[in-house]
Amino acid sequence: MQNPRPHAPRAPLVIGWRECVGLPELGQPSIEAKIDTGARTSALHAEEVETFERDGAPWVRFHMPHGDKLHAADCTAPLVDLRHVKNTSGEPAERLVIETKLVLNRRHWRIEVTLADRTNMTLPLILGRTALRRHSVLVNPGRSHLLRRQASQKGTHR
Repeated sequence: MQNPRPHAPRAPLVIGWRECVGLPELGQPSIEAKIDTGARTSALHAEEVETFERDGAPWVRFHMPHGDKLHAADCTAPLVDLRHVKNTSGEPAERLVIETKLVLNRRHWRIEVTLADRTNMTLPLILGRTALRRHSVLVNPGRSHLLRRQASQKGTHR
């Protein structure tokens, strides 16, 4: 018997307002992120940001500090865009945009992320709604680290 719906939609992944995610192309297998559906754009803390050209294309290099100093990374990525966004104070700001792979639980997809000075913010990464759209992700705003809890309940370790 043939399945009438060969590509049934997958069950939504329920995450908390704060989760550990991966940005493997930037050398960050696990980085704490605030999931902010009120923010359209995602933003990553970056220091020493510098644009340059590689093979005639615009690129950016930057330093990603990390609280434990072990996972700090010097990164390079193709520059996707220069975008006007509203910062956390609601004021217009011009930011560099890169594209990278996001790993959330066992799922992964490409996202655009702006590079920003988040020195005074609690978490180094904001995941905005555009990064989550069309990936069957639901956010429980009253809980955090649901992915870690789900993994430990299944007997797997992260």
